[in-house]
Formats: sequence, structure tokens, C-alpha cells
Amino acid sequence: MQRATKGLVIREQTIGESDRLVTLLTADFGIIKAFVRRAKQMKSKMNSATALFAYSNFTLYKTKDAFTVDDASPIEVFFELRRDIDRLSLAQYFAQLAYEMSAQEQPEEELLRLTLNSLHLLCKGEKNIFQVKAVFELRAMCIGGYMPSVLACDNCGTYETPTMYFDTLEGKIYCENCPKSEALAVPKTVITAVRFICLTEPAKIFAFSLSDENIKLLGELAEKYTLSRVQRKLSALEFFKGLQQI
Repeated sequence: MQRATKGLVIREQTIGESDRLVTLLTADFGIIKAFVRRAKQMKSKMNSATALFAYSNFTLYKTKDAFTVDDASPIEVFFELRRDIDRLSLAQYFAQLAYEMSAQEQPEEELLRLTLNSLHLLCKGEKNIFQVKAVFELRAMCIGGYMPSVLACDNCGTYETPTMYFDTLEGKIYCENCPKSEALAVPKTVITAVRFICLTEPAKIFAFSLSDENIKLLGELAEKYTLSRVQRKLSALEFFKGLQQI
């Protein structure tokens, strides 16, 4: 049975001397793993179309046990990511987190769109990469069914105070009159950004501005909340953070 779909390569593995096993994030079928015969050969027309971070048109053939790529043609290969190790490692983290948040053979249109838009922004270099990271993390959590409760203080219902508290374990916010032990204290502008990321339409989620200090706070909040939901270390995130300490 053949399937035609657009997909982003979020993992690749060399099999033998010239074959590839790729993991695709697709809008129609979610996560698909497929073999690509002779993809590593330089003359193969599917070499670039099935490389890591290639967004391509795929024709897949499904047998009882596996998918095979019959044909692939690139739409976007995000070549600029390879010019900067920080952006490349962050893209690898996005791919790893997208894999964690997606399901096999279930539609993942919004997650694919989020991942593609994030990679585009990394390539353009027009947004602070830590802002892109925080947006990706929080929105991916929402898509995966882990939207935090950010409409009002969970204790008294107050919409906002100059200082707010975000509980990264419970995914709830509290006002300055109801401080929560071990919750992150942040300015209300950071909570406004969290609400914007979680609740606005997909096309606009990156369209906000914060000071560098508040982007750092937003990033800490988003990362801690993400890890509390994934509940395991992500190797690509550890590598990216290691680069920031060099």
C-alpha cells in the first residue's frame, strides 16, 4: 500500500553501507519510520531529501512490518542550521522533543508546523534563540496535552499581580498574595508571554517581545516545565546547554 505525504526528517540512522532508516514527522500520519535504500550514495536523488532536517515530499510503501521510501523530493533542507553549532544543536533538541510529544500514525499537523516554523526562525537568525526555544517547549507541551493552567491564580482567582509564581511541577500559576513554595517568581510580563504562547493562534506565537532578562526567566520556566512532563533527560538538550557554558 502506497502513501504520499510531506514529512520532516527528525532522526536518521545509517544501515549497512548505503541505506538509511529515517524517522519522519508528518502532518497526516504523525511519526513514521521508513527505510531508504541506497540513500547514502552520492548519486542517489534521495540523498538530500532524506537527510536530517529535510522537509520533503515522500512516497511511502507499507508492507506488513515496515515502511520503505519509494520516492522523495526536498521542499526545504534548512542548510543554514549547519553553519552554527548552537542553532544546529537546538534544532536537534526540537527534533528530539517533537518525537517525545508525537504519536505513531496519528495526525500531527500542528506539531509539524511548530517544528518547521521554529527551524525557519533558527535559520533566519532574527529572533533570540532562547525565545524560540521557550516558545517551542511551551507550545509543544500544549499540543501534547500538557497545557498549563495560566488563566488566573489557582488559589484565589486573581488574574495578575506585579509578581506571579509559576509552579513547574503542577503547571499552575499563583499571585503574589498566594506565593507557592518552590514555584518560580517572575514578573507579570513573563506570565503574559506564557499565556500568549499557550493560547494564541499558531501563526502568531512567536510575535512578542521581552527584555533579555525576562527571556531568560521565560526560558527557565519553559525548560523546567517541559522536563517535568517528559520526566527524563534529553541528550540533545544537555548538549545544547553544555555549549552555552563553553
